Amino acid sequence: MLLSLAIRNFVIVDTLDLDFAPGFTVLTGETGAGKSILIDAVQLALGERADADVVREGASRAEISAEFQVPAAARAWLGANALEGDDDIALARRVVDASGRSKAFVNGTAVTLAQLRELGELLVDVHGQHAHQSLLKPAAQQQLLDEHGGLGPAARHVADLSSQWRRAIKARTDAEAMSGAAQLEQERLRWIVSELSELAPQADEWTNIGAEQQRLSHAASLLAGAQAAIDLLAESDDSTHARIAAIHSRLTPLAAFDPRLQPMLEAIDTARIQIDDAARELNHYVDRLEIDDARLADVDARISALHAASRKFRAAPEQLPELLVRAQEQLAALSAAADLDGLRASESRARDEFVAAARALSKQRQLAATQMSREVTRAIQDLAMSGGRFEVQLQPLAEDVPTAGGLEHVEFLVAGHRGTVPKPLAKVASGGELARISLAISVIAAAATPVATLIFDEVDAGIGGAIAEIVGRELRGLGTISQVLCVTHLAQVACQGHQQLRVSKLTDGRNTRIAVAALSGEARVEEIARMVGGVDITAKTRAHALEMLQQAASAVAPPAAVRGRRGARA
Repeated sequence: MLLSLAIRNFVIVDTLDLDFAPGFTVLTGETGAGKSILIDAVQLALGERADADVVREGASRAEISAEFQVPAAARAWLGANALEGDDDIALARRVVDASGRSKAFVNGTAVTLAQLRELGELLVDVHGQHAHQSLLKPAAQQQLLDEHGGLGPAARHVADLSSQWRRAIKARTDAEAMSGAAQLEQERLRWIVSELSELAPQADEWTNIGAEQQRLSHAASLLAGAQAAIDLLAESDDSTHARIAAIHSRLTPLAAFDPRLQPMLEAIDTARIQIDDAARELNHYVDRLEIDDARLADVDARISALHAASRKFRAAPEQLPELLVRAQEQLAALSAAADLDGLRASESRARDEFVAAARALSKQRQLAATQMSREVTRAIQDLAMSGGRFEVQLQPLAEDVPTAGGLEHVEFLVAGHRGTVPKPLAKVASGGELARISLAISVIAAAATPVATLIFDEVDAGIGGAIAEIVGRELRGLGTISQVLCVTHLAQVACQGHQQLRVSKLTDGRNTRIAVAALSGEARVEEIARMVGGVDITAKTRAHALEMLQQAASAVAPPAAVRGRRGARA
């Protein structure tokens, strides 16, 4: 459950701290007041992509923290990732700077965005205001069916097996197409591998052996120069060390007369110590330096061999190790490709595995389609589509082609009235019907979700009147089994909330910010009246708003869609 949200410098929000309660919470306010910005903030805190535009103008960074009381699945995830907090609490924090770079934290520990999204999927389920538009897409319909039936892992497994089968087909067809040319290429690669394997070039060898040649060929000069430096620094009668010691002896008695000389004496002491250190290191260097003519000859011979191979294979000397590895890999791939019988056997195994898994998924989808058809039909009839019928149709596909979605095409059909034949959703559903069907699916899916917090961002767009009242009761019923947050412009929905937050946009002529107020008593009546009556609010409008709130508070039974899903979960 979402406990609190802290926002700093996000879009037009400067500073905002909110606490949330269980049950059904509605967020209301004028159009453009910033209600959806709060939903965006929660999603950003849980790993949504962000860019520099989310940082409030003039600020160096945006920061969002969301505190959750975590359910069992999220507790297990936190434990597996060593991110446990105190008292089953998860604090998700996201920071985005003005350049667009972001950092993510869970319970004070830095995490990746992928980890943050994984946690977010266990904490919050968001149903957006444009869900009914994606409902017309075949891929979205299949995803909704699989989510409804809990078939996500099985569907992903089938998609993976489909990819494996496609790769096996490509490997076999490529091998058949290049069987003649492959022999010539194999001979060329064998020659490269044979020559370079005998030479055995090593990574970074060219750089290292070049440096060694430089050192060996100039060993005498290095030795003479280092010894001369030692003499000048410390060992000759007129060395730098002796001169500094003389200066120090000269100034020491004078410092008794003028303390301002003391810092100079300390600096001279430091210089003398550094010279001693340098002379000592040079002595060590001289002791280790050897003139090794035999090793120099070996190094010169190795460099010549690498140069010769470089010319032969038309590659820079430092690229020879990579050339050898690449030639070995290509030769192995061609050798494998030459085994057509083996490739055909691999393709057959990949097909059999895909078909077996896809058939099992088809059986599960058929059961899920029957259940989803029944539940959505009941829900849309509750949403003033009396006599309406919803069907999930599974159209079989051939088994000889690897398809990521399995062995069927999923399509949603709807009959808007009793006695009509269900037809594809995209062809027959009006805008209002599509919004109601989408909302019915969202409510049913939300009732079945294991997460503790459900967010509906203007999913009631396109409906009104009695239907809006039913939608409000549906969401209030959901609030009895999960925490529900809903952005709405409909009074019929807002009055059903256990809590109501009003979002306002304030400006002083130069800057704009968002304010959020928790409403109760007369303030809530006034907000409901505004939503009902618009600009001119009369005593009758206020009385109607009060009546709506009282009727919502007196309702006790959750609506049909929620009751049905609760029974299914039990």
